[in-house]
Amino acid sequence: MKDGPVIASVAALMGDPARANMLTALMDGRALTVSELSEAAGVTLQTASGHLAKLDAAGLLTAEKQGRHRYFRLSGPDVAQVLEGLMGLAQRTGAVRVRTGPRDAAMRTARICYDHLAGERGVALLDGFICQGLVTDEEAPAVTSEGKRFFSGLGLEIDAMARARRPLCRRCLDWSERRSHLGGALGARLLDWVIDQKWARREKGRVITFSPTGGRAFDERFGLAG
Repeated sequence: MKDGPVIASVAALMGDPARANMLTALMDGRALTVSELSEAAGVTLQTASGHLAKLDAAGLLTAEKQGRHRYFRLSGPDVAQVLEGLMGLAQRTGAVRVRTGPRDAAMRTARICYDHLAGERGVALLDGFICQGLVTDEEAPAVTSEGKRFFSGLGLEIDAMARARRPLCRRCLDWSERRSHLGGALGARLLDWVIDQKWARREKGRVITFSPTGGRAFDERFGLAG
């Protein structure tokens, strides 16, 4: 490839199994220590440090020191979006585990993708917003005037979010559903709002668990029931 950005170096960094496991562990938006990431990757601390140095130097991670520990996180939502896309490609082409684990069903139902809701519930949410005319059905969705009124009723300041550097709405291809869920500033704020209502909680890792009453409230509030 002679035109555009050089993708081979980034692809090579992500393609190493240990580094891929580290990056995936950071897809829930949290910052993790070298020790936690070495456990996620199944490698020694020394090996993990070498991998993290390469990812940091390439701009895929950011690091900060707090006390005795150094914490790493993804450098931005675009890194998570690429990882989600690669997961979808792996799923489509059959690069999956032979045996599925007990967490797989929960991950497919609802999970966090960097900072917004993914999985069946995340896809249903975007579909519902489009059907109700709250956001437009475009590659780069926009909030409609009806949507502004609806989200303002939740206490979400759409105009303020729109002025930020991050896109307000963004389609993010869901690896398990093969359709888009809602990313961007609005997607992130909505997940925070849902958790604030105590309808759902974040589990260890990326799983988002809805309580029975919370699931019903989620469906009713966002017009997904029935």
